[in-house]
Amino acid sequence: MNSFKTLLLMVFLTVLVVTIGGAIGGESGLYIAFIFAFIMNIGSYWFSDKIVLRMMKARPLKKEDAPELYNITRTLAKRANIPMPRLFMVDNSQPNAFATGRNPANGVVAVTSGLVRIMKRDELEGVIAHELAHIKNRDILISTIAAVLAGALTMIARMGMYRNMFGRGRGGGAQALIQILAIILAPLAALIIRSTISRTREYQADKAGAEISGNPDGLASALLTLERGVSRTPMQVNEASSHMFIINPLASEKIANLFSTHPPIKDRVKKLRSKV
Repeated sequence: MNSFKTLLLMVFLTVLVVTIGGAIGGESGLYIAFIFAFIMNIGSYWFSDKIVLRMMKARPLKKEDAPELYNITRTLAKRANIPMPRLFMVDNSQPNAFATGRNPANGVVAVTSGLVRIMKRDELEGVIAHELAHIKNRDILISTIAAVLAGALTMIARMGMYRNMFGRGRGGGAQALIQILAIILAPLAALIIRSTISRTREYQADKAGAEISGNPDGLASALLTLERGVSRTPMQVNEASSHMFIINPLASEKIANLFSTHPPIKDRVKKLRSKV
């Protein structure tokens, strides 16, 4: 089912990128946007894990580097009936984690050094189980494609803004208005796409992760620990990829809003603890 959703998302975002590119740059903008979207789709499908890991400056982990983390992941992967994912670490004191890869056979779980340092064992199990749920549900590819093409939409909007600033916009009157609307709506569309996908998948991964770990309260406790850690420790990441983390790394979620890329932590904790 998620494979079909991924295909639909790729088609929808391609059409959106091409439409906005045409509105901003005319016929030439339409062709450029189509080529750009095509390259982004191919790249995000085949090289999603490499793209994201490089963006995060993650390094591979061997068993001897983090034996407890490795053993937890191996045990939970067997319980989830998926291959053992590759493990990576992001050297950052903020506690956080994300998963990537186009399918379970190519799954990757990346954690920050801050997460490994402060998490209790049951909390660490909850976080890893949550990320394994993303891999098992095959929604990590959807998330990565959304991140890449959302970034493309934002880039196209910026190009259109600079084009108009330097007097290279096409036509006048209604055409100029269409260009301005496209420039304004492109990043907004990207944000809505990311937030909608992320909110839905986080609730699903919380539920599945609790089943994999067998301890919903461990994941609930981990989310509260993560929320405190994020509010205290900043982390520099590309906004287009922030929705891939278990909790938004850019800001605490004390105030929920329509375009938040993650559900409020209190809601996620409430759902998990209702299963205890």
